[in-house]
Amino acid sequence: MGKWFQRRSEYVVIILFFAIGFLLLIFLSPMLWMFLTSFKDRGEFFTYPPVFIPKSPDFSAFFHGLELGGAKGIMDTLIIAGSCTLISLGVGALAAYSLARFRIGGKNLAFWILSIRMLPPIAIVLPLFILYQSLRWLDTYQSLIITHTVMNIPFAVWILKGFFEELPSDLEDSALVDGCNRFQAFSRIALPLVAPGLVATALFCFIFSWNEFLFALILTRSHVRPLTVVITSLIGGHEILWAEISAVGTMASIPVIVLAIFLQRYLVRGLTLGAVKG
Repeated sequence: MGKWFQRRSEYVVIILFFAIGFLLLIFLSPMLWMFLTSFKDRGEFFTYPPVFIPKSPDFSAFFHGLELGGAKGIMDTLIIAGSCTLISLGVGALAAYSLARFRIGGKNLAFWILSIRMLPPIAIVLPLFILYQSLRWLDTYQSLIITHTVMNIPFAVWILKGFFEELPSDLEDSALVDGCNRFQAFSRIALPLVAPGLVATALFCFIFSWNEFLFALILTRSHVRPLTVVITSLIGGHEILWAEISAVGTMASIPVIVLAIFLQRYLVRGLTLGAVKG
């Protein structure tokens, strides 16, 4: 009987393995198609039956895509997304800690802060355009950094508030008794303990800023060109550069994938912290 249950569990694991692999292949098929398209020749885009694997892989689309604005787009997007993530984490952690420990603003303040994130971007992009135009901030880094940060801070506050609430306040009280002030107790005790939550929040903030399109399209011109705008600029009135679009899209996906792989351990801990209480 024991061997039967052992074999049954092995069969279940094998079936689950193949099922997960099949679903993973389905969900990753658009990215795989984009990656393979970046190596195709022009005559292989619209052939029937479709050509999945290019006959003679060509890397020229990557170099051409970088020349057409991909290199500057990567640099600009890194500056905007990196700055936005750092500011959102700094402000969000302080605000979340104050909401979790001091209960300021009443019980509905945290939800009111989160409601800002629910605001449709299309509803505020025109007022922001007029504001930045009067300040002469159109087509600048600060306009997108501020806009993305304002949209990211409510999300960071809402997520980090839950992590700080899971920490026992006795730890910080002990630090206060030992001579630390409130900020030292926050920075030396509370902040390191919620490091997985910080990593998870940072990754989501970075992804939002990296993939954002509407603000980047309306608030930029030629000096600042995020990747999402560069990719759409490769669609012309008479020609669509499919290989270059796929190549730049592949390069745009690499930083987020690399970050998710390297931060996977902290990301899983951050998303599951506090899910199970003893």
